[in-house]
Amino acid sequence: MSRESLVRLWVAEGFAMKKDSSTPEEVAEENLMELIGRNMLEVVERDELLRVSKCKMHDIVRDLALAVAKEERLGSANDQGEMMLMDKEVRRLLTRCWRDSNTAAGVEFPRLRTCHLTRRRFVLYQHVLLSFVWVQLPYRSRASRVKTLGSTIVPASIGNLFNLRYIGLRRTRVQSLPDTIEKLSNLETLDVKQTKIEKLPPGIVKVEKLRHLLAERFADEKQAELRYFVGVEAPKMVSNFKELQTLETVHASKDLSLELKNMSKLQTVWIDDINASNCDDLFKTLSAMPLLSSLLLCACDEKETLSFQALKPISKRLHRLIIRGGWARGTLKCPVFQGHGKNIKYLALSWCNLGNEDPLQLLAFHLPALTYLSLNRVSSAGTLVLSAGCFCQLKTLVLRRMPNVKQLEFEEGAIPCIEGIYVMSLSKLSMVPCGIESLGSLKKLWMLDLHKDFKADWDLNQMKYKMEHVPELRA
Repeated sequence: MSRESLVRLWVAEGFAMKKDSSTPEEVAEENLMELIGRNMLEVVERDELLRVSKCKMHDIVRDLALAVAKEERLGSANDQGEMMLMDKEVRRLLTRCWRDSNTAAGVEFPRLRTCHLTRRRFVLYQHVLLSFVWVQLPYRSRASRVKTLGSTIVPASIGNLFNLRYIGLRRTRVQSLPDTIEKLSNLETLDVKQTKIEKLPPGIVKVEKLRHLLAERFADEKQAELRYFVGVEAPKMVSNFKELQTLETVHASKDLSLELKNMSKLQTVWIDDINASNCDDLFKTLSAMPLLSSLLLCACDEKETLSFQALKPISKRLHRLIIRGGWARGTLKCPVFQGHGKNIKYLALSWCNLGNEDPLQLLAFHLPALTYLSLNRVSSAGTLVLSAGCFCQLKTLVLRRMPNVKQLEFEEGAIPCIEGIYVMSLSKLSMVPCGIESLGSLKKLWMLDLHKDFKADWDLNQMKYKMEHVPELRA
């Protein structure tokens, strides 16, 4: 289970309310940590700030929770989807699908507040009667793939669900949202990531309580293109979202920087389709956001060169930075790296050109606190060196599709806390990275799709035995 999804659902349910100076999301995270402390949930992954990223519930605890929830009519999980056998007084329902889909339209759940169709990640929240006729559409269209997979819709009647707070359509085939969505005055989370939606209804800006807007679609699922995902067009008057904390992902436009100036509660901002003519104004606006913590910036195409001189974030919370596209010479000397660099924990760079420089040496100097570093399609020097004492907090290193790299070296004492190294599609890397066997903290090592001679060198150096301390090894 994702921490972010749990937190947003708990807020929507009203389980976590604003307390003193804490937001509902912060209260929900405190509740999550308490459940973990009581062994009701187990930590699976942590993020770059060592926050819980994913958690799970033990089967025995889940059985107990379901039994209590059923007795109290708090909720029910039905894996078989036999609707006629369900408790019609249930308030929260989780199911995979409906076996008896022909009778679904005739069944009512008068007290239902929340419905999850897990196989399509379709999530709704409400206080009033919910008709299953259209809730099951995403799964029906999947079952009738040949005829209706591309025509899944959300009907206009959704506008009648005035208490709706959370809509999750992620990874469904929905192509558009009806104009009636503007009637959902209590909506707090709209998640339409990885759908077919290209544009939001203009009336969406009337939903002034919206706190999280997640909208992007895959344009290239193989991720071979710069803009392998594409955001939506930002609606006019997006500044009406005074409570918005999460904005993922919108196209850059000439008016976007002006709109964002009035959105002081934004924490996560992802923007694509940026060009050199609008980046300065946009970066100045982003720099002034006091609560900014996660920022993604994607150029409009491979040839566009962005200047980051105007990006001078005042937020000390900004720890995650993702940049896709070319950048001007001397970018690593810009304030976001030199002045703010000590605060960056997560950095992912794609499609930038560093000439003959070693990005690992440069970044180690400017961003010493990194725990996650990813370089994808970055032009660089032929030899990359991780020096002794560099990246003392780094846990994950990803090197992917770097066309110039022929050699990788790890000096003794480098990346002492590293847990995962993923080296993939480096077509010129023919030799085993020097010193990699000395990384005692390593738990995962992937060395995939490299030069045709790499495997022979790996076997010649008997690396299988030298890396026995690594639990997950793929080479």
